[in-house]
Amino acid sequence: MQDELVMREVREGDVAKLEVLFDRHYAGVLRYFQYLTSNRTLSEDLAQEVFFRILKYRHTYRPDANFRAWLYQIARNVHAGQMSKQKPEVALPEEAREIRGTAVPPDREFQKKQEAMILRRALAAMPGEKREVLIMSRFLDLKYEEIASVLECEVGTVKQRVYRAMRDLSDRFFALSGERAS
Repeated sequence: MQDELVMREVREGDVAKLEVLFDRHYAGVLRYFQYLTSNRTLSEDLAQEVFFRILKYRHTYRPDANFRAWLYQIARNVHAGQMSKQKPEVALPEEAREIRGTAVPPDREFQKKQEAMILRRALAAMPGEKREVLIMSRFLDLKYEEIASVLECEVGTVKQRVYRAMRDLSDRFFALSGERAS
């Protein structure tokens, strides 16, 4: 069953159906917060808060709206509320820190780990709005249309922000690695 149909049932009072949405989306929401906060415990608390708010504000869901976009808009609001309370550290969570691939020689494996560390540092040094758009587009695989709905802007604006964020990340990566961008 599509998320939008399930959410429509939750909105109409069948709150037990929220479990279906929780099962489908909790891991993604948790990853979103881990990328933003680098704190597993805090991320779990924030993810739980998102689903609590879905239940609490289910009457505000528009049946014609994209559920994932609405979900990440709530997640974004939860994160903004947390940010106003404290300034968390920013880094990639542990499971995202390694660049994975097929069997590689030990020297190449070392180089990959070094590159992953530099990439993590470069991403952590980026301004929050650029980091957020990269997390949504590259790590959570949200479509540009969904990101536009979350950020309340046009798809073209999202594309431009992703492009600029990728360019910024590349510049930071090469500056930290001591190499020149091609």
